[in-house]
Amino acid sequence: MTRLIPRLLLFFFFFLAFQSIWAQEKSTAVPLKEILVSLSKQHKVQFNFIEEEVAPLFLIPPASELKLPEKLSYLHNQTALDFEIINDRYIVVASRKKQKSATNIALKPSDSIPIALEETIIEKYLTSGISKTVEGSLIIRPKRFGILPGLTEADVLQTLQQVPGIYSADETISNINVRSGTHDQNLFLWNGIRMFQTGHFFGLISAFNPSLSQKISISKNGTSAFYGESVSSVIDISSIPGTIGTTASSLSSNLISAQFNSKIRLSENSSFQISGRRSFTDWATSPTYKNYYNRIFQNTIVTNLESNEVSNYHTDEKFYFYDFTAQYQQKIGTATQITAAFIGINNSLNLDQKITFDGILRSRNSDLEQQNFGGALSLKTGWNEKNYSTISGYLSYYNLNSRNEAVENTQTLVQQNTVIDMGFRLENKHILNSNLALNTGYQYNEIGVRNFENIDNPGFSRIIKEVLRTHSLIAEAEIHSNDKRLFLKPGLRFNYIEELETYLFEPRLQFNYKFNEELSIEVLGEQKSQTASQVIDQQQDFLGIEKRRWILSDDDQIPIQKSHQISIGLTYKTGQWLVSLDNFYKKVTGISTPSQAFQNQLEFIKINGDYKVLGSELLVQKNFNRFYSWVSYSLSNSDYKFDSLIPSEFANNFQIIHSINWAAIYDWQNIKVALGAKWNSGRPETTPATNLLDFSNPAKPEINYSFPNNKDLSDYFQVNFSASYSWKWNSKNQLELGISVLNILNKKNTISRYYRVNGSNNTIESVNTYSLERTPNASLKFNF
Repeated sequence: MTRLIPRLLLFFFFFLAFQSIWAQEKSTAVPLKEILVSLSKQHKVQFNFIEEEVAPLFLIPPASELKLPEKLSYLHNQTALDFEIINDRYIVVASRKKQKSATNIALKPSDSIPIALEETIIEKYLTSGISKTVEGSLIIRPKRFGILPGLTEADVLQTLQQVPGIYSADETISNINVRSGTHDQNLFLWNGIRMFQTGHFFGLISAFNPSLSQKISISKNGTSAFYGESVSSVIDISSIPGTIGTTASSLSSNLISAQFNSKIRLSENSSFQISGRRSFTDWATSPTYKNYYNRIFQNTIVTNLESNEVSNYHTDEKFYFYDFTAQYQQKIGTATQITAAFIGINNSLNLDQKITFDGILRSRNSDLEQQNFGGALSLKTGWNEKNYSTISGYLSYYNLNSRNEAVENTQTLVQQNTVIDMGFRLENKHILNSNLALNTGYQYNEIGVRNFENIDNPGFSRIIKEVLRTHSLIAEAEIHSNDKRLFLKPGLRFNYIEELETYLFEPRLQFNYKFNEELSIEVLGEQKSQTASQVIDQQQDFLGIEKRRWILSDDDQIPIQKSHQISIGLTYKTGQWLVSLDNFYKKVTGISTPSQAFQNQLEFIKINGDYKVLGSELLVQKNFNRFYSWVSYSLSNSDYKFDSLIPSEFANNFQIIHSINWAAIYDWQNIKVALGAKWNSGRPETTPATNLLDFSNPAKPEINYSFPNNKDLSDYFQVNFSASYSWKWNSKNQLELGISVLNILNKKNTISRYYRVNGSNNTIESVNTYSLERTPNASLKFNF
């Protein structure tokens, strides 16, 4: 610890040293807050704004002889802020591009380009509502979405897969792979709450209500030092609006579920918002539900394909899901804001199975429940024009519980995986000058994991409990050059894990330089770590549906996962063209075979290793007024390395070497139409070396496998379509109708394959998992 303090002091002094380098003259520009105070006195109005959105801005005051609307228009053009006149007395100021961290910006008389609070280098990245920031992250605003192929509404996690480098190797949103990483290596946050469950229908539908989400930030690399516990990407979802706004509600339904969202303006400074969604799959079926059912329950106990022997089951299932959210927002004066948010997610499945065996009818009941509940409280305040702070805390509870009554015998297996995660965070932003800001903070996190198993015949019970507590110190600097071409954001995160007595230093880097208005270069780098991960003990666990369970690192048999990543990219954009190219190298150490979903000779072997991936991601986009199109291509090579195996290096289970996405979208007035296609090379599989079984153990013959992942599956191809039309009666009331078709060509894609022994005739058989069939859907939404 004695060595730590000098290092941190040196780090802070390093940041402060930039103050003299990037000093800026403010000429006649004055703080925007002073301008608003002056306008309040002149025109007898009151401005309602968030301190951190206004404090960073300096600009030339509008001419005093102008009328109030003209002054507001001038401020709107110069700052990219919205000025909403509520009535004759109150005016709401809101960021059109709300940023996570503030930086001072001064406008000189010669400046003619409006500067946004959050600097974006690409607007309409893939579609309207998606932009890319100078920090290298993507910002998604579902409320501003145009349309995407195959989606009737702005499903958050389905939208992610349109981005190069983000995909799902098994076609589900509960298994999102970012640059060959596993799903649990991504950090999912909802208003600061860590989410351990992200999907409904066990992975086919996002668990986040699409009518609620305001902003989603995605970082594949160069993550802010304020984020930890992930060796892959960060998906940060915020549903807290920048302003109190007005009362508004919506009702909608598709062929799977119905939902509502209502925001109630309680006063000029407070609001309450509530949303809910529930499926009606437990009492009504639709073509969409049938296809979803066939996709997600194939090769599980539900469809009786898990057994090694063929049996004639009759299964009746009852399945439904729901989610709800509630949030409260309170502004105190112009400098302080308090927010509270709550979320609940649940999936429930109940099975009645019957079989006739030796003339006797046997009946058994099994069930599976998956849920995630959480709450968060946050306080933001501005001390003055150069300092503001945030203090927040959260609690997240996750539970996966199953009871499996075997229909062949009288055995009952009960399994439970529970996670309780809580955290506390302090953050301070200090604006040194218009070119330099310093962000510092402290985080505390405590996570507990409990795994329980019980078998009644023969009697067996096991409980494993683990707890880890982590303290983190964070420091970042945000540096802009005078001409706004250079952006540099170095950062450092220092973690101390109490139970493991482990210190971890995690440097972060974001760099962007604009050669001109069309061309820019970006360099991102990071080191990150992760102590919580998901593993699969048995493929039959939790009815074979949600097989993964959360565990914690012990830094011995289960090491801390650590990642190192660097990328360099170029972006070229004009009025109609966008070309973006990223090249990256990523290495993750401390992974274990149970976390990688092996279904070959490594399925029951527990060893540790690492993987590395080298790749490129290209996006080309063209806009033609009402019509725009894009094509993206990803190339990656990802290999495992397990030193104790022969061979020690072989292809990653989630490797997709080649991937191409194409979409064409037409957007005109009330009509939107989208057509898209996906193609990618197949995932690796391990084939038997011979068709003959190994009878070394006659009671349990085994398959002789080739080297792991020696072959690839056939290519994947899918064409999707969606369209929508809206009727707008006035500024509030609007009716939207949407239709979509996934897999229009009904292509039967094999997305995974494993081999097993058929116990009835001692032969080898292959078990294929196929993609979603042609699946139509329709939605109707009423905004009021």
